[in-house]
Formats: sequence, structure tokens, C-alpha cells
Amino acid sequence: MVVFIATLRVAAGREEEFERLQTELSEIAHENEPGLLVYDVIRHAENRQTYVVYARFRDREAFDYHQEADFHHRLVPPILDCVEGEMDLQFYDWIA
Repeated sequence: MVVFIATLRVAAGREEEFERLQTELSEIAHENEPGLLVYDVIRHAENRQTYVVYARFRDREAFDYHQEADFHHRLVPPILDCVEGEMDLQFYDWIA
């Protein structure tokens, strides 16, 4: 399985837009990607501009499909436009 965890900070005042876009991406991805097992977006309890995106895919092919999907190309640019500074994107191997 392929797992990625992205930690990022959303620009002040853009939180609602970011959450709306991420919710749309998550819903569409779950409807259209059988290889997507988990796509969670969580917000820090105290620092309300800090978010983590956690995604788990069945395999590399499922991850590649996600990256190449039309809705991904449509939604990710405005999502990234909400991000302030650099996003910390890490890949992991799922254990249990």
C-alpha cells in the first residue's frame, strides 16, 4: 500500500475555501477510485490554519490514477493556492 501524509498551513481567511475544496476532492475520489482506501483531511485543534491530509492507496497504480484523474487536475491547483508556505509531503509504507 502507498500512504502519503501532507502537513500544511492554510493562509488566514482561506480555511473555509480549502475545506470546501478538500471535501469535494475527497468525495469525488471515494466515488471514482476503487484503489483509494482512505482520504482524510484533519485540522489542528488549536492552530486552526494547520491541516494534515492522510491518504492510503491499494498500490502505486491506484496512487498514480488519483494523481492523473481529471478532478484532481481541476481541484488541486485551487487547493494549493490556499496553502501558505511549503507543504511537507511524506510517503510511507503501510504496516498494519
